[in-house]
Amino acid sequence: MSVSYCAVVRLLVAGVLIVSAAVSHAEDVSPRRLLEVVDIASPTMSPDGLRVAFRVEQASVERNTYDTVWYVQALDDPLPRRVADGGAPLRDSAGGSLPAPVAWSSDGHWIYYRALIDGRIDVWRAAADGSGAVPVTLDAADVRDFSLVEGGRVLRYSAGASREAVIAAEQAEYDQGIRIDETVPVGQGLFRSGNVEGRLATQRFGNVWFDRAPLMAGTPDRWIELELATGERRALSSPVTLTNASPAPGAGVVEGDPWKSEREPHGDRIALLTRVGDGTGQMYRPDILLSMLPGTDARRAVKCVSELCTGRAITGTQWRPGHDEVLFTVTDPVQGRAQSIHRWNVETGDVFEVVRSRGLVNGGRDTAAHCGASAAALVCVTAEADRPPQLERIDLETGERHVLFNPNAALGMDLARVAPARLLRWVDAKGRQFTGQFYSARRPGDEPASLFVTYYSCTGFVRGGVGDEWPLASLAQAGISALCINAFPGYTMDPVERYGQGLAAVESVIDLLAAEGEVDRARVGMGGLSFGGETTFWAVTESDVITVASVANPVASPHYYLISSLKGEGFLTGLRDMWGLGAPSDTPERWQQLSPVFKLDRIHTPILFQHSEQEYMYALDYVIPLLRSDRADLYVFPHEPHQKFQPRHKLAVYERNVDWFRFWLQGHEDPDASKKAQYARWKQIRESLTTNSP
Repeated sequence: MSVSYCAVVRLLVAGVLIVSAAVSHAEDVSPRRLLEVVDIASPTMSPDGLRVAFRVEQASVERNTYDTVWYVQALDDPLPRRVADGGAPLRDSAGGSLPAPVAWSSDGHWIYYRALIDGRIDVWRAAADGSGAVPVTLDAADVRDFSLVEGGRVLRYSAGASREAVIAAEQAEYDQGIRIDETVPVGQGLFRSGNVEGRLATQRFGNVWFDRAPLMAGTPDRWIELELATGERRALSSPVTLTNASPAPGAGVVEGDPWKSEREPHGDRIALLTRVGDGTGQMYRPDILLSMLPGTDARRAVKCVSELCTGRAITGTQWRPGHDEVLFTVTDPVQGRAQSIHRWNVETGDVFEVVRSRGLVNGGRDTAAHCGASAAALVCVTAEADRPPQLERIDLETGERHVLFNPNAALGMDLARVAPARLLRWVDAKGRQFTGQFYSARRPGDEPASLFVTYYSCTGFVRGGVGDEWPLASLAQAGISALCINAFPGYTMDPVERYGQGLAAVESVIDLLAAEGEVDRARVGMGGLSFGGETTFWAVTESDVITVASVANPVASPHYYLISSLKGEGFLTGLRDMWGLGAPSDTPERWQQLSPVFKLDRIHTPILFQHSEQEYMYALDYVIPLLRSDRADLYVFPHEPHQKFQPRHKLAVYERNVDWFRFWLQGHEDPDASKKAQYARWKQIRESLTTNSP
């Protein structure tokens, strides 16, 4: 790509997006640059297949928010056209950014999308030529879902309780006192303590595990039909089934457990993914079967039997417009979860590879997100461990790739110079194969470097592992080699085996890298969130390979059980099924085996806890003893869910983790005067651990 092209693109997005290259000098891969990567999502092709709509998202530390913008770009044009502000990103209750579906009008003049702007979620319509955007629903309630029907002349959308009703219900609870029952997430603030749809809102537990929802989220959908030309509205008497929904196949129609389905646009054929194989001891059966149902009434599905689609980790399907072909994506665990896309002709059975990548090639950060598809080409977001996202056109016949939009070009070039990643593959003592993305430290001479590892998932552009809390490239630039390890495939139901797999991956890769002279096995740090946090704690208590740790979430403990047990059978069943735990008095041996509360005497590793306000109270029965005995430090981030997302918080977490691991693994202290108290506390921990070490 030419320098002039990069300059034009940077100017194009400068009004809304601060491209990372504009705020950093060459070869500086700072935590802030990793935080401010421009993400690209939702590529969706126009009806004529000549243009693509897509959304970009970027953090703003100054305003502690995210900017999103919708673009439209012709496939033969080197420049995208900005068409609309996308509003604040919508998020799930764990903090993850939700998909942003977009629909084209049948004439290709408009795009329709949901946007949170000025405190309300409406469906907006933006002119594809960039001449303007307006909200079209203007409902008293936030729009939950929508679709275009009748050739794009009619918009159908769903909404629940009005915004006024939700706010009034919150205030009424505040005034009268909040009755605590199984729906209330005790352990976090009870009044407007969760970040929901752009505002602080009161929350209740949803239907899935610890999923949260706003008050009145259970209000049934109201479906409205809107004539776009006249503005006339009609309330629909029955719920609407969106056109992309696919019915589950009947018993005996297809082998295996249903997983995913994709209906052919403007047709009755359905692509199916089902789980097959022996799933003993696993949450899911291990293999994936790709098949096609010729129609909703078909009695038997057609299987894909080619070598290219059997025994493969297929994670998604979509139909090629105007063809008898299903496009399917393989996310290969042997290649570090790198993706490839193939096309299967459901009439002839032929399968051809379209494209193979070193990372993700789909519709965004989610491994299951779709590319935009036309009869001739795909438009995909591609990203690799050390290359930030960019938008590419891929020819479906030849596989030829062409970059359409690359707002992260400067960061990609600096990463290539400063902290390139390489895929590691190794086996443990039991012959289990693991993969990870390794960033070798910049260090003088041949002395082995210290090492940081995180364990869970390392797909696409790897910033800081799951939850994005440990800036791997920044650690490597600072002289600490960094490794993101992909968890062993599948989900083993026995937690001792599950955590043991993670510990075996860590121990075996340390042996490998130490034998090669890459790392010093006496200076190894580890960090993780969610399953990664659990595995980190397991490594700290069950092995002596970890020198220093950082954990971002609570793990099983009696206090966690006490608070969560109010939720009732949904929690109790999950705890039994996934951890084998009942009440502490009922399963005392299992609790002693799994919980750090009963292993405090084994912990001689300094631990940094950076928890969300929503979760930190679950961990206090083991964190407080560690704090009081000078073995840990704790920071809590207000109004954050499981995955922190506020840019200032994320930057603080990134930078403190760099400081923490440099202090313990390199003896380095940042001279910034504002950090004196931080280092004084850490020196106190070091002195205590040195004095009281076994």
